[in-house]
Amino acid sequence: MKNGLILEGGGLRSLFTAGILDSWMQAGIQFDGIVGVSGGALFGCNFKSHQIGRALRYNVKLKDDPRYMGIRSLIRTGDIVGAEFAYHVVPTEIDPFDNEAFMNDPTPFYVVTTDIETGEPCYHEIKSFDYEGLEWMRATGSMPLVSRPVPLNGHLYLDGGMTDSLPLKAFQDMGFKKNVVILTRERGYRKSPSKIIWMFRLLCRKYPKIAEVMARRSDAYNAQLDYLLDQEKAGNTFLIFPEEPLGIGRIELNEAQMRRVHKIGVDLGIALQSKIEDFLKH
Repeated sequence: MKNGLILEGGGLRSLFTAGILDSWMQAGIQFDGIVGVSGGALFGCNFKSHQIGRALRYNVKLKDDPRYMGIRSLIRTGDIVGAEFAYHVVPTEIDPFDNEAFMNDPTPFYVVTTDIETGEPCYHEIKSFDYEGLEWMRATGSMPLVSRPVPLNGHLYLDGGMTDSLPLKAFQDMGFKKNVVILTRERGYRKSPSKIIWMFRLLCRKYPKIAEVMARRSDAYNAQLDYLLDQEKAGNTFLIFPEEPLGIGRIELNEAQMRRVHKIGVDLGIALQSKIEDFLKH
């Protein structure tokens, strides 16, 4: 039975995920496949390249760089996360991503994006962090309203969290029947309907499917949570939640907050290691 690792997004909340994965890399825990959404993919790729601490390291290093992330990048480039700098300069020059290690690790690595013309999720396997692979990473992390659509293979993509934030069912359909899911919201969380649907309808008139998927996103997300909990009860899914709200914004580049959230993940990852190993063996 193939086992999978599923990583929810959440911007800088995903440093919680990065902390867990850093502790598991130390312990040598492995999976048969990985799928990440948005921040879960952006930080989770380091698990396949075996780069402990990289996600926290470059975020701390670049916290004050206007080219990286924030309103200045949005005004100057049209992307709240700098498309060229964050997705191409950082992994090749600032804090090099080990693409050789990534390619040599046989674990398939998928990212979830949203096709904004059809309103459907796309599950794409990244085999190399070449230019196209990095663009797929940009696509999964490109939040609507504050990011330009990413053109790939004749389609336009944005953040996978718009259509499939918790892709357990999709991964099961790919053959991964036993899964560990790392979430970035506390157990019991429920998503409320967006209060700015009017803004999506106004600013995304060229792509009406964006407004449609965002209008139903809370219901879809909460239904996925129910499915995750049912699968947990069935015994084929191990869910990991933060014990309490992480208290960090999606783009909050505050060093103390980032280090705190990462440490919460490290500590929980260490505490859960034996349970995860037992779950994967049986």
